[in-house]
Amino acid sequence: MKRRWFLGLAVVLLVSFFAGQPVFAAPMDDLVAAAKKEGMLELYAPSTLTPEGSQALGQAFNKKYSLNLKVQYSPSGNMTRDIGKIVGNAATGVAPEWDIMVVTDAHHGTLWLRKLHKTFDYRQLGVDPKLIQYDGGVVSLANQFVLPAYNKDILPAKDVPRKWEDLLDPKWKGGKLGIPTATHQLARLAFGPWGEKKTTEFVRALAKQEPSLGPMGTLYNRLLLGEILIMGTVSDSEVNRAKKSGAPIVFAEGIEPVVSPAYHVGVLKGALHHNAGHLFSAFLISQEAQALWEKYGGQTSAFVPGTNAYQYVQGKQVIYMTQDQAKDVDRLSRDYGKMLGYK
Repeated sequence: MKRRWFLGLAVVLLVSFFAGQPVFAAPMDDLVAAAKKEGMLELYAPSTLTPEGSQALGQAFNKKYSLNLKVQYSPSGNMTRDIGKIVGNAATGVAPEWDIMVVTDAHHGTLWLRKLHKTFDYRQLGVDPKLIQYDGGVVSLANQFVLPAYNKDILPAKDVPRKWEDLLDPKWKGGKLGIPTATHQLARLAFGPWGEKKTTEFVRALAKQEPSLGPMGTLYNRLLLGEILIMGTVSDSEVNRAKKSGAPIVFAEGIEPVVSPAYHVGVLKGALHHNAGHLFSAFLISQEAQALWEKYGGQTSAFVPGTNAYQYVQGKQVIYMTQDQAKDVDRLSRDYGKMLGYK
């Protein structure tokens, strides 16, 4: 009797398994067909991806799905400004100029709070639910790491910060310290061991240092030239770029907690080529796309054992942002921007 029961159960499970295999096929086939009709994709992504990287991704994407879509790449210059542009245009009924944006989780949080994503059930395409954020608005594809950085050819080793609070040393006062527009990087500290009170006090003290302000790229170039001596927050996108080019910009290693924004990809509400956008978003977590993203952009996921990001975080105190923190990160990013002198 028991044997017959187990055999029956096995048959049911096998039938269920094989019957369940085509679940993703129809939605994928339909999406590929719809994307083919759209003919192109407007992609906004970090400048560190490079035109060569975007071209390689586009070729791999087309090959995987037997498409011939033109992937038009727009490199980021200032994510904070460009997200603000999307929000402002949406308020006046203007359609977005990009179909999908690869920006940080905090920037996508700003869009999510204003319902500016075109959501999709990415599970139908086989995407791990753990990688789907903001109520189906985005897919998480890689982790950044953020720390202070300096020019090792200019700054003596004895002056390199050993903790965040070292940025408050009077020797950095008067424009020697750069704080970029990406104030969400500082806002994240409020959701680690510091809490909001200590983080806000820290940012107020940073403002008293009279820091140099500007987009990440501008301050990075000033750091290269020695016009500023240290940057308060720099992502590994810039540090990886420096490593590839031989530039002397490096992290002030050993500082904790390490801030870890995630790169998310999401389709914008009102996007003209949303089917291609959803398909490309799911493609970015494929093995071939991940390899290309690491080659050109330098990042991998901190949650996949064996990746460089996974190895880097071992033994470190790292701050990751969650969806339920998005509203407060958005609020603090704006508050801290005003404190520092951004309008």
